[in-house]
Amino acid sequence: MGNKLGKIQGTEDFPLSPLGEKQAAELGSYFKAIPLDYIYSSDLTRAHETAKAIGQVKGLPVEATALAREVHLGPFQGKTRAEIYEHYPETKKTTILTSGIEGTETVEELTKRCNHFRSELLMKHRGENVAIVSHGGFISIFLMYLVVGEQWYNFHRPFRIDNTNITRVEWTEDDRFFIHYIGRNNHLETLSNKSNTLL
Repeated sequence: MGNKLGKIQGTEDFPLSPLGEKQAAELGSYFKAIPLDYIYSSDLTRAHETAKAIGQVKGLPVEATALAREVHLGPFQGKTRAEIYEHYPETKKTTILTSGIEGTETVEELTKRCNHFRSELLMKHRGENVAIVSHGGFISIFLMYLVVGEQWYNFHRPFRIDNTNITRVEWTEDDRFFIHYIGRNNHLETLSNKSNTLL
């Protein structure tokens, strides 16, 4: 719902919009043929409800975790980008995800969270197929952390993560990983082919 209103959501707990519910249903249908052993989601409603659409199709429960929560954006949350740029013009040249503005989640906190989540996944789910339903900001940071490590914040993120986009990461037995694709959304083609009233 926050996207529809043009609001930066962060950790504010907006529900899914009617379009978001349709996208979640399409995502669930896509996963019918995908083998899964476990499902995690952010503990925020919009991600958890999306994950439950997959769980319903796969007959799996969904474990909600704060480790997959969206980046906490403090004073930016609930505001439009125009409002943020007006009150915090320095964010035009950087990114609101790692602005360093007081009240937002720090680079150090995000790095610690990425490391904790990665370690937990490897410890609990080696050799398993795991779905993680999170948020665009955190997913992009987590992927950058996997690629370049603890200096992730010094690099431009050359990709975009939209709602219900699918990214596939494979871990090998020797703890190396491969990113097969980022931000795939072909499961939404049926929605984009319908009336614009859905958009």
